[in-house]
Amino acid sequence: MAEKYRGSRPLGELVDRAIDPLAARQGFGEAALILRWEAVVGARLAAICEPVKLQWPPRAKNRPAEKRDEPATLVLRVEPGFGLDIQHMTGAILDRVNTHLGWRCVARLAMRQEPLASRRAAPRRAPAIDVGARARAVAATEGVADDALRAALTRLGERALRTR
Repeated sequence: MAEKYRGSRPLGELVDRAIDPLAARQGFGEAALILRWEAVVGARLAAICEPVKLQWPPRAKNRPAEKRDEPATLVLRVEPGFGLDIQHMTGAILDRVNTHLGWRCVARLAMRQEPLASRRAAPRRAPAIDVGARARAVAATEGVADDALRAALTRLGERALRTR
Protein backbone atom coordinates (compact mmCIF):
# COMPACT_ATOMS: atom_id res chain seq x y z
CA MET A 1 0.00 0.00 0.00
CA ALA A 2 1.30 3.44 -0.84
CA GLU A 3 2.43 5.69 1.99
CA LYS A 4 0.14 8.64 2.60
CA TYR A 5 1.44 12.13 1.99
CA ARG A 6 2.35 13.72 5.33
CA GLY A 7 3.61 17.12 4.27
CA SER A 8 6.99 18.28 3.12
CA ARG A 9 10.26 16.69 4.21
CA PRO A 10 13.74 18.14 4.38
CA LEU A 11 15.72 17.49 1.22
CA GLY A 12 18.69 16.25 3.26
CA GLU A 13 16.56 13.44 4.68
CA LEU A 14 15.61 12.26 1.20
CA VAL A 15 19.19 12.49 -0.07
CA ASP A 16 20.53 10.53 2.92
CA ARG A 17 17.93 7.82 2.37
CA ALA A 18 18.83 7.58 -1.34
CA ILE A 19 22.61 7.55 -0.79
CA ASP A 20 22.77 5.17 2.21
CA PRO A 21 22.42 1.96 0.11
CA LEU A 22 25.19 3.15 -2.22
CA ALA A 23 27.43 3.93 0.75
CA ALA A 24 26.71 0.52 2.27
CA ARG A 25 28.21 -1.15 -0.81
CA GLN A 26 31.50 0.59 0.03
CA GLY A 27 31.41 -0.61 3.65
CA PHE A 28 30.03 2.58 5.19
CA GLY A 29 27.13 2.06 7.58
CA GLU A 30 25.67 5.35 6.45
CA ALA A 31 26.51 8.11 4.01
CA ALA A 32 27.16 10.72 6.72
CA LEU A 33 30.94 10.20 6.73
CA ILE A 34 31.11 10.79 2.97
CA LEU A 35 28.64 13.68 2.89
CA ARG A 36 30.15 15.46 5.88
CA TRP A 37 33.81 14.64 5.21
CA GLU A 38 34.93 18.28 5.37
CA ALA A 39 33.23 18.76 8.74
CA VAL A 40 34.87 15.57 10.07
CA VAL A 41 38.49 16.21 9.05
CA GLY A 42 38.53 19.93 8.32
CA ALA A 43 38.78 21.93 5.10
CA ARG A 44 42.56 21.56 4.73
CA LEU A 45 42.50 17.75 4.76
CA ALA A 46 39.25 17.50 2.80
CA ALA A 47 40.92 19.42 -0.03
CA ILE A 48 43.58 16.71 -0.46
CA CYS A 49 41.80 13.46 0.46
CA GLU A 50 38.38 11.81 0.43
CA PRO A 51 37.01 8.51 1.74
CA VAL A 52 36.61 5.68 -0.77
CA LYS A 53 35.45 2.79 1.41
CA LEU A 54 35.70 1.02 4.73
CA GLN A 55 37.27 -2.42 4.44
CA TRP A 56 36.06 -4.75 7.14
CA PRO A 57 38.00 -7.95 7.87
CA PRO A 58 36.24 -11.18 6.98
CA ARG A 59 33.87 -12.36 9.70
CA ALA A 60 34.03 -16.08 10.39
CA LYS A 61 32.02 -17.75 13.16
CA ASN A 62 34.80 -20.17 14.11
CA ARG A 63 37.35 -17.39 14.83
CA PRO A 64 38.42 -16.70 18.42
CA ALA A 65 36.37 -14.04 20.23
CA GLU A 66 39.23 -11.49 20.33
CA LYS A 67 39.59 -11.59 16.53
CA ARG A 68 35.87 -11.33 15.75
CA ASP A 69 35.67 -7.63 16.52
CA GLU A 70 38.65 -6.44 14.49
CA PRO A 71 38.35 -2.81 13.37
CA ALA A 72 38.06 -1.67 9.78
CA THR A 73 40.54 -0.02 7.44
CA LEU A 74 39.56 3.34 5.97
CA VAL A 75 40.64 3.65 2.33
CA LEU A 76 41.31 7.23 1.26
CA ARG A 77 41.83 8.69 -2.19
CA VAL A 78 44.71 11.13 -1.78
CA GLU A 79 45.71 13.86 -4.20
CA PRO A 80 49.09 12.90 -5.73
CA GLY A 81 51.97 14.43 -3.83
CA PHE A 82 50.15 14.60 -0.48
CA GLY A 83 50.56 11.00 0.66
CA LEU A 84 53.29 11.86 3.16
CA ASP A 85 51.13 14.59 4.71
CA ILE A 86 48.24 12.16 5.14
CA GLN A 87 50.59 9.52 6.54
CA HIS A 88 51.76 11.98 9.20
CA MET A 89 48.17 12.93 10.01
CA THR A 90 46.91 9.32 10.22
CA GLY A 91 46.41 9.38 14.01
CA ALA A 92 44.41 12.61 13.92
CA ILE A 93 42.31 11.43 10.95
CA LEU A 94 41.48 8.13 12.68
CA ASP A 95 40.55 9.96 15.91
CA ARG A 96 38.25 12.35 14.04
CA VAL A 97 36.59 9.57 12.02
CA ASN A 98 36.03 7.38 15.10
CA THR A 99 34.68 10.35 17.05
CA HIS A 100 32.26 11.11 14.21
CA LEU A 101 31.11 7.49 14.02
CA GLY A 102 30.75 7.26 17.78
CA TRP A 103 32.94 4.21 18.40
CA ARG A 104 36.43 2.92 17.63
CA CYS A 105 35.62 1.07 14.42
CA VAL A 106 38.54 2.24 12.26
CA ALA A 107 42.12 1.35 13.24
CA ARG A 108 44.06 1.58 9.99
CA LEU A 109 44.33 3.87 7.02
CA ALA A 110 45.12 2.86 3.43
CA MET A 111 45.81 5.37 0.68
CA ARG A 112 45.28 5.46 -3.07
CA GLN A 113 47.16 8.32 -4.68
CA GLU A 114 44.98 9.54 -7.52
CA PRO A 115 43.20 12.80 -8.34
CA LEU A 116 40.12 13.49 -6.25
CA ALA A 117 36.74 12.85 -7.86
CA SER A 118 35.64 16.44 -7.28
CA ARG A 119 38.67 17.75 -9.16
CA ARG A 120 38.38 15.23 -11.99
CA ALA A 121 34.73 16.08 -12.63
CA ALA A 122 35.23 19.80 -13.13
CA PRO A 123 36.13 20.50 -16.77
CA ARG A 124 38.43 23.42 -17.46
CA ARG A 125 36.68 26.39 -18.94
CA ALA A 126 38.27 28.47 -21.64
CA PRO A 127 38.82 32.02 -20.43
CA ALA A 128 36.37 34.58 -21.76
CA ILE A 129 37.68 36.72 -24.61
CA ASP A 130 38.14 40.39 -23.78
CA VAL A 131 38.36 42.21 -27.14
CA GLY A 132 39.78 45.40 -25.60
CA ALA A 133 42.55 43.52 -23.77
CA ARG A 134 43.42 41.58 -26.93
CA ALA A 135 43.68 44.79 -28.99
CA ARG A 136 45.96 46.43 -26.40
CA ALA A 137 48.15 43.28 -26.22
CA VAL A 138 48.48 43.14 -30.04
CA ALA A 139 49.40 46.83 -30.13
CA ALA A 140 52.01 46.35 -27.40
CA THR A 141 53.72 43.47 -29.24
CA GLU A 142 53.82 44.99 -32.76
CA GLY A 143 57.59 45.54 -32.71
CA VAL A 144 58.49 41.89 -31.96
CA ALA A 145 59.98 40.22 -35.06
CA ASP A 146 59.70 36.55 -34.01
CA ASP A 147 56.16 35.30 -34.73
CA ALA A 148 56.12 32.62 -31.99
CA LEU A 149 57.42 35.04 -29.38
CA ARG A 150 54.93 37.71 -30.45
CA ALA A 151 52.03 35.23 -30.20
CA ALA A 152 53.14 34.11 -26.71
CA LEU A 153 53.55 37.70 -25.53
CA THR A 154 50.15 38.61 -26.97
CA ARG A 155 48.47 35.75 -25.05
CA LEU A 156 50.30 36.76 -21.87
CA GLY A 157 49.40 40.43 -22.33
CA GLU A 158 45.77 39.60 -23.04
CA ARG A 159 45.48 37.66 -19.78
CA ALA A 160 47.31 40.35 -17.81
CA LEU A 161 45.17 43.16 -19.22
CA ARG A 162 41.84 41.34 -18.96
CA THR A 163 39.27 43.24 -16.92
CA ARG A 164 37.03 41.30 -14.59
